[in-house]
Parts: sequence; C-alpha cells; structure tokens
Amino acid sequence: MARYFENTTTFNFSWDQVACGYWKRYPNPQSTHVLSEDTWSRQVKDGCLYTKRLLTKTNRVPKWGERFFNAKSVKIIEESIVDPKEKVLVTYTRNLGYTKVMSVVERVEYRSLGGGQTIARRSAWIDSQVFGFSRAIRAFGVDRFRKNCTQMVNGFNDVLHAMFPRAGHPPPAPVSHALREMRDAAAAATDRAKANVLSSVNRT
Repeated sequence: MARYFENTTTFNFSWDQVACGYWKRYPNPQSTHVLSEDTWSRQVKDGCLYTKRLLTKTNRVPKWGERFFNAKSVKIIEESIVDPKEKVLVTYTRNLGYTKVMSVVERVEYRSLGGGQTIARRSAWIDSQVFGFSRAIRAFGVDRFRKNCTQMVNGFNDVLHAMFPRAGHPPPAPVSHALREMRDAAAAATDRAKANVLSSVNRT
C-alpha cells in the first residue's frame, strides 16, 4: 500500500507573486538536485494556462539502494494549471522510469490567503513494488521527499525574496495582465533550460 504524505506551507507573498515566481524557481542554491527543465507543451484554454514540463533531477540513493537504482538521474513529468481569475495554481508531478522500484506522485495547490499571503497544500503518494523491500523503500521515499520539500520551500522563498525585495506588495494586476506575466515567466524559464542544455552539450 502506498505511503501518503501531506503538509502545508504559507508564503508571505501574494498569489500573483508566487504564481509568477513559480516559473523562476530554478536554479537556486537549495535545489541543486534539479539539473534541467524543459517545456513539453503549453496552451491557454478558457482563461487558464496549461503547461507540461520535463524536469531532470539527480537520483542519489543510500548504499543499500544501489542494487535497485543504477541511474544517476531521473526524469520527472510536471503538469500545471494556472487560473488567474480564481487565483489557483495546481501542479501534478510524477517520475518516469523506475516506477516499480519507487513511484512518487505529487499534487500541490497554491491558493491566495489574502493579506499578501499564499498557502501551498502538498499531497504525495510514494509506492514500491519490489518484493520484500517495498516497505523499506516507501519509508526511504517518504523521508527523502520530506527533506526535499524543506529544501524546495527554502529555495522558493529565496527566489521570491530576490524577485520582490520590497516589504510592500504591489496591488493585484488585472487578470489579463497577470496571465500574460505568468506566460512570459514560463517562456523565460524554457529559454533558460534550453540554454543550460546547449551549454552542457558544448562543454562535452
């Protein structure tokens, strides 16, 4: 049976700021395990921004896990829906490959709390189908996921503070303007990811 994990985080930034900053989370010093990000598809439908991205992350495992994991990195598919009118950002992520060894499915919902704050509700399901080791692998997966969450929140806060350093928060932008800003931020993240890939290819 899959292990379930959930937590909530409050960011001291408006939803518009969090939604714009989401696309600029990487790179940051707290998330060095994220190697690359690339956009698979993006479209605006019914006033919402739908995006599908492919992330590459390192796959560090303890010594005992090397018999099951022999890859240095893992691919993650990320799907997101941004609704600027209702001020809701929902993301879904899952790993590709090694899913029988350990699968991680995550859902995060960012909603405005008002007063310049945003709450993120995170849910995750960690499972393993390795006979005789599934319980240990699930426990390891939950522990690593919990630690990665802390790093992610710290890194995201660093990015948000860098993007919006002033104590006062600007008034909410009109819906059309907010959606355009989010789309531009997402496009900029795509360009950075492609530049990183090209740079790594040139170095080799």
